[in-house]
Amino acid sequence: MDSERIGKFIKELRKKNNLTQSDLANKYGVTYQAVSKWENGINLPDIALLKEMSKDFNVNIEDILSGEIKGNKKKNKLYLPVILGILLLIIILVLLLKNDSTFSFKTITTTCKEFKVSGTIAYDSKKSSINISSVNYCGGEDNNIYDKIECDLIEEENNEKVLVSRCNKIGEKQNLEDYLKEVEVRVDDYKQKCKSYTHNNLYLEIKATLGNKTTLYKVDLNLNNNCPKESEG
Repeated sequence: MDSERIGKFIKELRKKNNLTQSDLANKYGVTYQAVSKWENGINLPDIALLKEMSKDFNVNIEDILSGEIKGNKKKNKLYLPVILGILLLIIILVLLLKNDSTFSFKTITTTCKEFKVSGTIAYDSKKSSINISSVNYCGGEDNNIYDKIECDLIEEENNEKVLVSRCNKIGEKQNLEDYLKEVEVRVDDYKQKCKSYTHNNLYLEIKATLGNKTTLYKVDLNLNNNCPKESEG
């Protein structure tokens, strides 16, 4: 049983029925934090609540437990941006490998509990190419419609911030979750070598502005330390 898939399924049911996390929490006599944990796959509702959800939302309990409704084509549309991102990444990697068979790769994940990030760094002894294909917010309910949302890929050198790249879009009149669904970062022919990443000095800086207030998120990126010998010189 996949708790993440079940959590996503519950979240889709909630949104489809125009309910906030607080609405769902009140409906089943729990806290909104409990709902947030369900939707992020940290905890699951007990079987009695699952039966109530099955009845209230007119879905089979087997569908909830499997995390999908068989034959539901709408669900496939949710994965289209992810599939396109993966295909783009494959094309980039194929082109890199075609030009230089010495390229190796680092995976990019996140150490921040509020965000899940995935991506790849392709590198050789002279340069790197960075691709971040997925950024998801999992820090709880945030229904704010922000006037402006921006994100940058930052490298910290000697306690100074250096802008590596800006994300592919600026959000306007969007909530944070919807904005991040369309965000990606791509940097070609980056100067840094593999060994420069071993201290994990890259991070995403996300700014969400509403009126005169700006919320700043620093999302530290974690890189596996696997530089080959030829990259150490």
